[in-house]
Amino acid sequence: MADQGLIRETACAVVEKLKAGDVTPLDLLDVLEQRIAEVDGKVNALPTLCFDRARDHAKALMQKPAAERGLLAGLPVPIKDLTAVEGVLTTQGSPIFKDNIPAKSDLLVEHLESNGGVIYAKSNTPEFGAGANTFNEVFGPTRNPWDTSRSAAGSSGGAAVALATGTAWLAHGSDMGGSLRNPASFCGIVGLRPSIGRVAHTPKFGVNRTLGVQGPMARNVEDLALLLDAMSGEHAADPLSLPALPTSFLSAARSNQKPKRIAYSPDLGITPVDPEVKAVTRKAAERFAEAGAIVEEAHPDLHEAHECFHVLRAFDFAISKAALLRSKRDLLKPEVIWNIEEGLKLTVEKLERAEAQRVAMTERALAFFDKYDLLLAPATIVPPFLVENRYVAECDGKKFDNYVEWLGIVYAITLACCPALSLPCGFTTSGLPVGLQMVAKPRAEAQLLAGAKALEDILGLRDSTPIDPRPPK
Repeated sequence: MADQGLIRETACAVVEKLKAGDVTPLDLLDVLEQRIAEVDGKVNALPTLCFDRARDHAKALMQKPAAERGLLAGLPVPIKDLTAVEGVLTTQGSPIFKDNIPAKSDLLVEHLESNGGVIYAKSNTPEFGAGANTFNEVFGPTRNPWDTSRSAAGSSGGAAVALATGTAWLAHGSDMGGSLRNPASFCGIVGLRPSIGRVAHTPKFGVNRTLGVQGPMARNVEDLALLLDAMSGEHAADPLSLPALPTSFLSAARSNQKPKRIAYSPDLGITPVDPEVKAVTRKAAERFAEAGAIVEEAHPDLHEAHECFHVLRAFDFAISKAALLRSKRDLLKPEVIWNIEEGLKLTVEKLERAEAQRVAMTERALAFFDKYDLLLAPATIVPPFLVENRYVAECDGKKFDNYVEWLGIVYAITLACCPALSLPCGFTTSGLPVGLQMVAKPRAEAQLLAGAKALEDILGLRDSTPIDPRPPK
């Protein structure tokens, strides 16, 4: 009989059990299959399951000596439905690909599997990952387990909800405009956008696309670091990929190194923020003083972020989706059509201006981190909103011009090329999670994880998840 108590264990603890032979990968798959049957119908986090494939992979892994089963040692991991898994339905949340079964996995999936990850499910995502609310015409909406009338954010919403409900110990996601950080914030888990190149993946539509990256999600910082270790490393097929560091990210998270000077900004100077979100994140940031850190209110100058991201994101959509607009327009959601058309209207002059703005923001961010070890800010500007709302149309009295402008507080950090994570930092008065965005200089994930673990220890929220899905209050 599957031990359902295992769902409450940390990923690090379960991997230790795997390495010791106390449990097998097959035991874990049994636990997950039962848990998914119990809770996923209420939240729709993992719409595509591939347990037969997972068990075949687990059995093959078990033929190897325990020491040769990789960092994850047979731990099951779900893959976001934007990323190809060989032989498994991969829809990208689009009716265009509702029957798509890839013949080859993405490089990222191959790398995870070679490191002992066992793929058992695809996590739900908005169509092509567009928009930070996880719903699509193929599988429907993913619901927030803290209140099933609420959004899980996106675009890695299914991954975040799987973690929060105990149908995953670790999860893969991706992030362009906060897609690892927003759902982590809304669901009370941890999501990390790594530096460009930290996680190798198969290039599509362009070798040098750097707005979007792949990254890890977990229920706590140590588990997050473990998955980043399993995901990172260079590969010739991804020319931007970085070599693995000599010291593991997990050891960095456990190093007990604490930041000396912290900057907190309630809004990065560019966006309205819900007053309750400001209050919760400020209170959490100020608790860094308990670790001996100086906490000051400051942020780098990121005033060009909205114009710059609008242009570069639209260009990326034009590169990657213009062919679909020409051939399958009737099957695309309105927001995607708008984004592609915005990209096709761009001039070289606009692109030149946006690229120069990104360089300038990155330079200013680097100079900022000469003074501060970490930058803290809200990870999302609002608490989880009603799932029927396609996006946030206004905040604190300001109406937004388009469906992505409300994400400025995360996409500004994307543009500055910095690694960033969302750490659970408290709850609203109605009991909904709030995430604190923690940012470090480019390629400083080790420092970021050490700082996040220090604050996680102070805040004491590590055991808030997993939870059973909760109906609306």
